[in-house]
Amino acid sequence: MMKAILFALFLGLLLFGCGEQSPSSNPNESEFERKKRLAEGGDKLVQNNLGVMYKNGEGVPQDYKEAVKWFRLAAEQRLVEANFNLGHMYYDGKGVSKNYKEAVKWYTRAAEQGHAKAQHNLGILHVRHRIGMPKHYEEASKWFKKAAEQGVADAQGNLGLMYAQGQGVIKDNVTAYAWLSVAKENGHANAVEALDLAKKLMTKEQIAEGLKLAREIFKRIEANRLVIPRPPAQTP
Repeated sequence: MMKAILFALFLGLLLFGCGEQSPSSNPNESEFERKKRLAEGGDKLVQNNLGVMYKNGEGVPQDYKEAVKWFRLAAEQRLVEANFNLGHMYYDGKGVSKNYKEAVKWYTRAAEQGHAKAQHNLGILHVRHRIGMPKHYEEASKWFKKAAEQGVADAQGNLGLMYAQGQGVIKDNVTAYAWLSVAKENGHANAVEALDLAKKLMTKEQIAEGLKLAREIFKRIEANRLVIPRPPAQTP
């Protein structure tokens, strides 16, 4: 009797192991069919990947509505990249009606999870008055700073301009110069011109102070890169 029980347990474990190693009973299943099966089973990473495939027409006909469907399923499971992707679809009006409030909703979910591009895009939306409410410079500067600290050059340049103009933050030419210097080093297209304008309003001592602050910022950003993953994404 004991041998029969042990054999049954062993057989059950063996079958369980076989199930894990061979998730599909169909040897003719294509890679796309496998992904779709996993996505339909609730795999959020695969759901997001399918969304990307449909959005870009990679291996399947381009279908924005289908992309939105899969992004939403993954976003509802709080996958950070899917939150960003769904927000971007609402921003562009692809597969859904253009809706900046919905874009803000999904961007915010991604931004709160540390997604640097989502943080920057939220700043853009608040500055550009695209969400059906007054421009909100304080909110914009908050998100620009979070993205800037993660190394997003556009956010660094925008934050520098906000300090230069006193929008959403206390006007500070030294801090503005520092962030614009960092943006320039990271390839921001308009930072050079902005720095030239800033220099005309600053003393040599202030410029030196700004450069010192820029070096400190670089060190912080480098430290952030070691601990905060920044998935690739698109900008409005």
